Amino acid sequence: MMSIQSRKREEPTHSEDPNSRASSSSNAPHGGDHEGEDKWPKGNAYEVFLNFRGIDTRKNFTDYLYTSLTDAGIHVFRDDNELCVGEEIGPELLCNITQSTISIPIISKNYVSSKWCLHELVQMLKCKRSKGQIVLPIFYKVEPSQVRHPIGRWREAIDAHKKNMEEMVVKEWEEALKEVSFLKGWESEKIDNGHEGTLVKIIVKKVMGELKRLFQLNLPKQLVGIEDHVQLMSNMDAEFNGTKIIGIYGMGGIGKTTLAKVLYNKLSSHFDYCSFLANIRETSERNGIECVQKQLIHDITRSSYDVSNVDEGVSFIKSRFMGKKVLVLLDDIDDNTQLNALVGDGSWVEAGSIVIITTRNKSILDEANVGYMYQLNELSLDQSLILFSRHAFRKDSPPSDYEVISSDVVSTTGGLPLALEVIGSFLWRKKKDLWKGTLKKLKKVPHEKVQEKLKISYDALDYREQQIFLDIACLFTRTLKQNPTYMWDACDFFPGMGIEVLSLRSLIETEGNGVFLLMHDQLRDLGREIVYLENPREPQKRSRLWIGQEALDVLDHCKLQGTKKIEALSLGTCGVGRRYTAEQFKELTNLRFLQVDGVDFIGDFQSLLPKLRWLQWNKCPSNFTAANFHLKKLVVLDLSYSAISEDWGGWVPLKMATELKVLNLNNCQSLKRTPDLSTFRRLEILTLINCKNLEELHLSIGNLASLIELDVGYSSITKLPESIENMQNLRILNIYCTNITELPDAIGMLAELQKLVVWKCKNLERLPSNICKLISLKKLNVGVCEKLRELPELPSGLTDLEIGCQGQSLPHLSQLTRLKKLYLRCCHRLEFVPELPIGLSELSVFRCEILKALTNLSDLKHLRSFYIKDCPSLEGSPDVSNFRRTQMRELGWKGMQLYPGDLLFYRE
Repeated sequence: MMSIQSRKREEPTHSEDPNSRASSSSNAPHGGDHEGEDKWPKGNAYEVFLNFRGIDTRKNFTDYLYTSLTDAGIHVFRDDNELCVGEEIGPELLCNITQSTISIPIISKNYVSSKWCLHELVQMLKCKRSKGQIVLPIFYKVEPSQVRHPIGRWREAIDAHKKNMEEMVVKEWEEALKEVSFLKGWESEKIDNGHEGTLVKIIVKKVMGELKRLFQLNLPKQLVGIEDHVQLMSNMDAEFNGTKIIGIYGMGGIGKTTLAKVLYNKLSSHFDYCSFLANIRETSERNGIECVQKQLIHDITRSSYDVSNVDEGVSFIKSRFMGKKVLVLLDDIDDNTQLNALVGDGSWVEAGSIVIITTRNKSILDEANVGYMYQLNELSLDQSLILFSRHAFRKDSPPSDYEVISSDVVSTTGGLPLALEVIGSFLWRKKKDLWKGTLKKLKKVPHEKVQEKLKISYDALDYREQQIFLDIACLFTRTLKQNPTYMWDACDFFPGMGIEVLSLRSLIETEGNGVFLLMHDQLRDLGREIVYLENPREPQKRSRLWIGQEALDVLDHCKLQGTKKIEALSLGTCGVGRRYTAEQFKELTNLRFLQVDGVDFIGDFQSLLPKLRWLQWNKCPSNFTAANFHLKKLVVLDLSYSAISEDWGGWVPLKMATELKVLNLNNCQSLKRTPDLSTFRRLEILTLINCKNLEELHLSIGNLASLIELDVGYSSITKLPESIENMQNLRILNIYCTNITELPDAIGMLAELQKLVVWKCKNLERLPSNICKLISLKKLNVGVCEKLRELPELPSGLTDLEIGCQGQSLPHLSQLTRLKKLYLRCCHRLEFVPELPIGLSELSVFRCEILKALTNLSDLKHLRSFYIKDCPSLEGSPDVSNFRRTQMRELGWKGMQLYPGDLLFYRE
């Protein structure tokens, strides 16, 4: 019997610590802290679990259903499809029922003869009762009454189980069969006279509807007054026939996108095909409307199509969307050509489809003959005061001594949610004198001038904070904050304080534990407008050029007068294949940020680009001809996806970049050895992820005393040089999925090392004995190391440990008093585990076949989850039996057995 889950196994992912990570291309296999697949899973990770009897349906109905679910964009996992031969399956697979959103038992004629099928069925129904999991049974060529009252072969199979299983277990199976027989599902022979194609279509439609109902668009936490608007729009269905096009219009910052997302969430469960296209104005400006067409096509057809031009996209959408009932949200349309390129007049889709449009420009809706238009107006005074108070006072109403001035401030904002949030955040914990001054400024600005109101907060920033704000608005929305932070620090903008100020004043947001920078489109537009107004007619006299074509025009056609003003220039992909001469950069003396893709530099760059801090030069050519390319103040250098080798001509002039902090060489497939890096003495982040042909690290790496992180995952290196002992500031060392055979003794000298990931190094034979000297090490992962025979004494400060050792014993673990998580994986020769640390909260033991004892298991009072898989000697041991008796009965632990050979204990 097979299990199918919705999520594919993931590669190791980078840490989310913004102070210790290097950004990498989204296309690279991300390296980092691989926790091992065999842990207690977290969250609702899976969408669908299929439970079926292989001999009945594996190659026919189940395979057809699996393929149809996959084609519909529902993520499914099938073990024979996703796992490499010989690779292990851990609790992430075994616990998939618990984590799934929907379970589908396919009950067929031989179903009841399978213990695994019945084990899983019991667990599905437990999850239905305890978690509200959706169970959708399919009675495949059997009737529910047969399941409810088994006779004949079914009764014989159940009686056979009674001979080998405990009576209570079989009774539980019988009760589960009876319960599932009463659930609403499908009888295969009653759907279209047994035609399975029709049944599969019905099932896929039902699953998609349930998933859309459960997984909806993210909304802000502070919603005030939005339900009033939704209520007013609730009767619109009765007024339309055919395709409904709904237009929501109003000024920026009024809450159009939020209202549209709420409406989208309410409607999505009624549609088979849904698409949310965010920030169309911004995306079209940067990447063309073709990029938006590609996303729409992917969302609706669940397949990719490379649109080369707008007309081709229109033709494809017309032909492939016909007959599909869709729900599409087009966010921030500012041109009718965008609307025409995406949905036309609505006739391209099936009647009953709904298209929701948000725009600041009502005339776009008028020209498109939109059937239902809704103007989103300002919040009422009472609603405004609530929202403002939540940001200015962190509660729903102002203190008594601030009631009057708060009402005055609120009345001047015109009920604009974004302005209320930004101004409220600005005034938080400020003295009343500043409140009065702010109120005076607000009263001078007309209600409709939203950006001018927001600009009051911008104007209150100091120069450095303003520069960070403008950089984010023009260059770094929705990006990792780590690399910009290095640049801002080199420019003396004090980014730590600046980002905190911007965040507190609601001018930016951070996401993912502070890793990503986000900015509301109205604030982004404010920042870009400020830069645009530096010189509306002459882009070369503005500080930042972020539109690729505009930057291209300045470099290609400008007479280079006034370009000393330019601080940041991003060509995007507009310059691919072009050659740029030194003369074109002659006047760019204040440029600190340059992003190019696939270009070449030629000529003599002597004394040029003296202030450049950031060079992102992806896909740079293998030959280097520029002379005197001396970027002395560079701190971030990204050469990922380039054809460069260790002998590339650019390395010599770049040695002048002695201030370099970040070097990204991910996916440079021509690198066999790292270049001489000895001059980069201040380098902190070096990433060489997925450099498949990289075999050696140059000895000069030992000169990088400032290095904080080194990542060589998915490379072919076989050893680390002894010179790494000089890297006294190294905190993260990732060498997962490499050909390394041993770690040098010098690694014991890395006093600051906090994380060491040696996961899936299948040739690794030993760890140095002095690894115990790593006093700062918190996380050690030596999982799936097939040749590792023994472990030395381990560092006492570990909090997270994964072991895949092939020896007969382990070092004493009780000394690891800070250890919280322990994973023993595929320790095939291990018989005995010494006394475990009593502070453990998570314990997983997987495929340790001859392990017989966990001596002090019942003493682990802080344990929250305990998992055993394929450990037959341990499962029946006195230690586990005693644990099951004391912890489950006395301390309220819960337990489950999803498959023969596995046990999972946990407590809420």
